[in-house]
Amino acid sequence: MIILNDEKSKQRHINRYQIDRIFSSDITDEMKLLLFRKGDMLCREGEKLDYLLFLTQGRAKSYISLQNGKHLLICFYEDFEVMGDVELLGTDLASGSMEAVEDTYCIGIPMSTVNPGLMDDSRFLRFICKSLGDKLHRSSHNSSINLLYPLESRLAGYILKTSEKRDRIYFEVNLSETAQLLATSYRHLLRTVDRFCEAGYLRRCEGCYEVMDQESLTAMSAEVYL
Repeated sequence: MIILNDEKSKQRHINRYQIDRIFSSDITDEMKLLLFRKGDMLCREGEKLDYLLFLTQGRAKSYISLQNGKHLLICFYEDFEVMGDVELLGTDLASGSMEAVEDTYCIGIPMSTVNPGLMDDSRFLRFICKSLGDKLHRSSHNSSINLLYPLESRLAGYILKTSEKRDRIYFEVNLSETAQLLATSYRHLLRTVDRFCEAGYLRRCEGCYEVMDQESLTAMSAEVYL
């Protein structure tokens, strides 16, 4: 994580989603502009949160650890999202892990400012209630996908959400990690990826896969992870 000491850039990210209007009082001076490079952890499950985070640019994936040592994909964050709202109403320890899928910018407010300082701010609490309601809907949606859809559909959705768009679309993948996140075996995932390559949806490159047929992957994904 990098704290960017650039007031103009910070104000631009705040203005983009009018973050200052979430609060009854002006706490702009307390806000920090944070940069998480691709692969950086925004938070780790079970560790204390230092900031309430408002994602303003980039993408991140959220997952939890299971008792068998594996991980399970929960959801993706992109566009404007808030992270740390669940912990505000319970423990200040992260309920899951979150990793930047690409370079990601956040406006961060120190938890020492948020709690207890903002817990009496009715405007802020209304925003938090809406955010939690949206997350409940997302969790139900994504749990249904994990339970009811075949691996082909889940993998297609995962590829679409995590692919890096350069001049072309590339899917950089750690198959062992992806198998855990999608609740499948390494061999099953590898066979499915091979079928995608044989069908012309993907093409193997050095260290990654190139998406060759985005339209077919979109149709196959049925309901992409939220």
